[in-house]
Amino acid sequence: MWQEYFNVTTINEALDILAERGERARIVAGATDLILEMERGIRTGIDTLIDISRVPGLNCITLDEDEVIHLGAMVTHNHCASSKLIVERGFPLALAAWQVGAPQIRNRGTVAGNLITASPANDTISPLIALGARITLASTQGERSIPLEDFYTGVRQTVMRADEMLVDIAFPALQVNQRGTFIKLGLRQAQAISLVNVAMLLTFDADAEQEMVDAPITQAVITLGAVAPTIIHAREAEILLEGKILNEATVAQAAELAMQSAKPINDLRSPADYRAEMVRVCTSRGLFALKKEEERAALPPNPVLLSGKNDNCITPFLDQTSQHTYDNAMINTRINGKEYKFIQGSGKTLLRLIREEAGLIGVKEGCAEGECGACTIFMDGMAVMSCLVPAPRAHGAEIVTIEGIASEDDLHPVQQAFIEEGAVQCGYCTPGFIMSAVKLLEERPSPSRDEIKQAITGNLCRCTGYYSIVSAIEKAAQWEEVHD
Repeated sequence: MWQEYFNVTTINEALDILAERGERARIVAGATDLILEMERGIRTGIDTLIDISRVPGLNCITLDEDEVIHLGAMVTHNHCASSKLIVERGFPLALAAWQVGAPQIRNRGTVAGNLITASPANDTISPLIALGARITLASTQGERSIPLEDFYTGVRQTVMRADEMLVDIAFPALQVNQRGTFIKLGLRQAQAISLVNVAMLLTFDADAEQEMVDAPITQAVITLGAVAPTIIHAREAEILLEGKILNEATVAQAAELAMQSAKPINDLRSPADYRAEMVRVCTSRGLFALKKEEERAALPPNPVLLSGKNDNCITPFLDQTSQHTYDNAMINTRINGKEYKFIQGSGKTLLRLIREEAGLIGVKEGCAEGECGACTIFMDGMAVMSCLVPAPRAHGAEIVTIEGIASEDDLHPVQQAFIEEGAVQCGYCTPGFIMSAVKLLEERPSPSRDEIKQAITGNLCRCTGYYSIVSAIEKAAQWEEVHD
């Protein structure tokens, strides 16, 4: 793993370290991809991580005077899914962000990180290319702005230099005569990598008084993910749609042409011919959703974030940059209201720091890949997967584990409900489920059953079948209502 870790407080500090360390250093935002890549040997030769999550202002979403939306380098997927601006003026991105991972992942994973990882299956790349996004890369030598689609040169390959950091993502806000959506096909509804994804943006020859679906299309953009080494356009389908009105025949023709544009490969998750057919199906579904004006039904009006009562943007900033080495961690943090000072463990994940150095073994390691949710904790007020958080990120942070949920005299209502509803079998996954449920009830005390299901999409149970777990959370919510 890494040998040295910096929690920086300014972009300039990050760029100076990048310039000095070169290929040995990497920027860390959420780290949800990078930790796995390092552990699996995909990224090698890295000994320095530069954490920018404490730099003020990087988590902002703004609209400038030219009607261009800007995303900072620390804008997370949950920020996008819950942003009124993105939902109204950049809907394909909001819908794609909502379908990334699970709430705990979306609380940490950033859009910038998703772009830089450069997998053609990453969900936010195709909608941002469809929206005409540009990115700004900064180094100590200055800045350069490039179209996002020119950023990629192959699978997990980009034009970014080792001394550069992505500091801005910008795209034109949707206008009144534009509509777009995003369609994803995965092996399951949550925590799934795209087998195929399709983003589309249509511009209609219509004004505010006219129904867009009855107007001809003046411009069409359709981008395809997971079917080529990089995100590609369905050019023939785009050309076909221009000047046409959306009807069954036009949709069928466009979907067929989109399928012909795809160049998928066979892999463990899908044969190539299935992927190609699913491009046709997904394109058809997306166009029909736009025709019927039903595309927004795919995004909940008030998505579950598992960020509690805060606005999912609150991060305790540091007074000065902190440096943590493998031999001398110097991590000062609060866990369950108690001060901890760690002098070792800098090269570990936060999960292992909590278990091995703090001795709090309630948090479990199930998959160590952010898939099962057994390691769910609260960090700075939001639920995260601790197996995907570098230990030095705990410096100056406020952490709560399962040991800190109950009061001195009583179990938490969620814990009591799990007992009464028999929502435990082997019990290994239980701490993670309880943490997700507690944060859900903090965020919304009277959740619907669908919201409960949204909240636990990042938690896997191999025993109970989830029915008793959902019932326990419903019971805890009712108990909270009675005692409020």
